[in-house]
Amino acid sequence: MGFKGTKAEKKVVYDKKLCDLLEQYSQVLICVADNVGSKQLQSIRAGLRPDSVVLMGKNTMMKRSIRLYAEKSGNTAYQNLIPLLVGNVGLIFTKGDLKEVREEVAKYKVGAPARVGLVAPVDVVVPPGNTGLDPSQTSFFQVLNIPTKINKGTVEIITPVELIKKGEKVGSSEAALLAKLGIRPFSYGLVVQSVYDNGSVFDPEVLDLTEDDLIEKFAAGISTVTALSLAISYPTIAAVPHAIINGYKNVLAVAIELDYSFPLAEKVKEYLKDPSKFAVAAAPVAGATEAAPAATAPKEEEKKPEPEEESEEDMGFSLFD
Repeated sequence: MGFKGTKAEKKVVYDKKLCDLLEQYSQVLICVADNVGSKQLQSIRAGLRPDSVVLMGKNTMMKRSIRLYAEKSGNTAYQNLIPLLVGNVGLIFTKGDLKEVREEVAKYKVGAPARVGLVAPVDVVVPPGNTGLDPSQTSFFQVLNIPTKINKGTVEIITPVELIKKGEKVGSSEAALLAKLGIRPFSYGLVVQSVYDNGSVFDPEVLDLTEDDLIEKFAAGISTVTALSLAISYPTIAAVPHAIINGYKNVLAVAIELDYSFPLAEKVKEYLKDPSKFAVAAAPVAGATEAAPAATAPKEEEKKPEPEEESEEDMGFSLFD
C-alpha cells in the first residue's frame, strides 16, 4: 500500500526517501521509461533486489530533492544528475556491477502492439507466408500495396514488405493489419540513457569496454605522446628510449664520417669495410634454425616401434596339430 496523505506530506516522504538513497548509494543509472507499464516496472524492481532500488517520480520533485541534499550534505557531485532529468525518466540506485545491472534491466522488455499515432522505434517488416485470413480481407493488403495471392482459401503474402519505417507514425491501416496478423512489432522496457558513478557521468556504451579495449586505447595514446615528444624535442618517459636510440644513430653516423671511433662503433665499421664478415656472422644463425628440425628427424626414426613377430596362432596352426 502506498502512503496516503496530503500532497505536502507525500512530498516530504518522497524527499526523505530520495535523500536516503543519495546517502547510501554512489552509483545511479538514469533510464528512459517510455511506454513502460506499472506491472512491468514491478517485475523490474523485483528482479533487481536486493542490490538495486528503482525510483520513479516527477522531474521537478527529483531535482528539488537533489538540490536540498547537496545543500545539507555539502556533496555537490549529485548535482550532475539534474541536467539528465529530462522527459519520462527514472533512477536506479545500485551497489552492484553497473554492466550486470544494465543487462538485467534489458531482460524485462515486453512486446507491444502498434498503436495509431505511435512513433515506430524500429522498422516493421511483414514476412511472407500464409496469413490465415479469408479472401474477404484482401482490402487491407490492397490499401497498403502488399502483393498477395489466394492459396487454399486464405490470403498469402508473396514477398516481405517494409510496412513502417523507423521514426514514422503508425497509421490506422497499418495498426489494423498488424492486429489482424497478430504481430506485436515493438518491445518496450527501461532503457539506460546515462550512468552516474561517484560524481562522473558517462554514456552506457562505456560499460561495454573490455580490458583489451582499454589496453589498445592506452597503447594508442602512448604512441601519440611519443610521436609528439619526438617531433617537438620534449622529453617524456615514453619518448626517452626512442631519443636514446636516435642519439646513438646520430653519433654512429658522425663516427663513420670522421676518423673517430668508440667501442660500439668499431663492429659497424668492420662490417662496412668488409661486408662479407656480416654475411659470415649471419650464416651460423640461419644454419642453426635449419639444423634444428633436421636434428629431430633421427630421434623420431629411433622412436618408431619395431614390428611385432607373428604369433603361432596367426600362422594358422599350433603345436598340437
